[in-house]
Amino acid sequence: MADTVAGAADYRGQPASRAATGGWKSSAFVMAMEIAERFAYKGVAANLITYLTGPLGQPVARAAASIDAWKGVSQMLPLPLACVADAWIGRYRAIVLASLIFVVSMGALSVSSAFPVFRGGHVAIFYVALYLVALGEGAHKPCAQAFAADQFDEKDPGESVARSSFFNWWYFGMCAGTAVTTMASSYVQDNVGWGLGFGIPCIVIAASLAVFLLGSRSYRYYTTTEASPFCRVGKAFLALIESWTPNRRVSISKGDGESAAVEEVKSVLRLLPIWASCIIYAIIFSQTSTFFTKQAATLDRRIGARFKVPPAALQTFISISIVVFIPVYDRLFVPLARRCTGRPTGITMLQRIGAGLALSLVAVALSALVEMKRLGVARDAGLVNMPKAQLPMSLWWMVPQYVLIGVADVFAMIGLQEFFYDQVPGAARSLGLALFLSIFGVGHLLSSLLISVIDKATAKSGTSWFSNNLNRAHLDYFYWLLTGLCAVELVAFVSFSRVYVYKRKGGNGDGDGDFV
Repeated sequence: MADTVAGAADYRGQPASRAATGGWKSSAFVMAMEIAERFAYKGVAANLITYLTGPLGQPVARAAASIDAWKGVSQMLPLPLACVADAWIGRYRAIVLASLIFVVSMGALSVSSAFPVFRGGHVAIFYVALYLVALGEGAHKPCAQAFAADQFDEKDPGESVARSSFFNWWYFGMCAGTAVTTMASSYVQDNVGWGLGFGIPCIVIAASLAVFLLGSRSYRYYTTTEASPFCRVGKAFLALIESWTPNRRVSISKGDGESAAVEEVKSVLRLLPIWASCIIYAIIFSQTSTFFTKQAATLDRRIGARFKVPPAALQTFISISIVVFIPVYDRLFVPLARRCTGRPTGITMLQRIGAGLALSLVAVALSALVEMKRLGVARDAGLVNMPKAQLPMSLWWMVPQYVLIGVADVFAMIGLQEFFYDQVPGAARSLGLALFLSIFGVGHLLSSLLISVIDKATAKSGTSWFSNNLNRAHLDYFYWLLTGLCAVELVAFVSFSRVYVYKRKGGNGDGDGDFV
């Protein structure tokens, strides 16, 4: 009898053959789908600040807050939608449905921006389409990554090692797609038109759906007869509360199923301190597609005699640094670290995340220093009251902060993905990745709130930190505030990490006190 994968079925519903299904060949189809999804989502998000402050005429602070709120919703939706996928429709169907939503919403964005028949209706259609993109993102994001990771059997030693490497290469593919779309889409949007700029990602996501469906016969499908994760967690919370009462404690310990559910809830609760101590990192990440882009628009972005780099295209340096550094991390850093620590992955997941948080602290401090330099150049050149004038300061001044953010992501972003996938119960892996995404959802929402509050408070005393005239604004103050908050967050993260106990012994972590 052919070697089969426990708990997995093929497209016919038969036990999945290890040789004929799964592995890198199957995950490649899902990766192609994810790259296209990044192309579509980033085709909207990367340059949205320019569209809102340009054709829609919104103030800078309002536009930045609106974008952060939209991003927050798009990354909070995975929590309920991942539960729906895990418990009812399955990850495969969720990916197909999310892709169809993307096609419809991107098409609507393209039409609304290309043919603004009447202003009120145009804006309404635009925002409805924008939040449909958020819905597609919320359904696609956790399910695609979990479905791709499902193609590696964690019980098989060889496939288990490949799965750890998979998270690196998954993010590599995402960022390669992001690098291309950020440069191409922002150039088309700035120089050709917004209708085509939103239309190209629509075509790409439709083509990638066809590619994803081609791989259907090679996938491993996992089914569960367990209740919805929400129901399981809710019942387990009740059981946990009841177990604290003297009369119930004995009976809970006697019920194996109920006791196991309680243990699952405890394992999720143990993730919350780590979750909370990464929120500021997410807030810092939020600024790359809003204020960073508006700052870049004021700089000298000429390369050669004719080409002028679109402001949003500087975000490409984040993706390029990730694409360059992931192979360095996977092929050089991990083997060297393995020799020192004896761990298959070189360092623990929490050590990896902590390194990323430290790098993000350096990145936002550097951003504050560069903004101080930009404001000084504006004063010295006598351009403080000329917000649309090009400053005599090269775009290359901002490149290091983008690169540092990218390298920080290689450590923190990928580490968080693997941590929340690995440390949740096996039946709720999509939910685990949704918890990871909710870090950025909450971070974006808090960023929106923070910007709105600071804008109103500072506007009362004179000029807002986020004035439409960036030469009179004080984004440097905002970045220094984030630097201080990030330092506090890093201390909290290290404290929580030192006492965290990994779910499984061996591999990435060998028990408590395993951060250093």
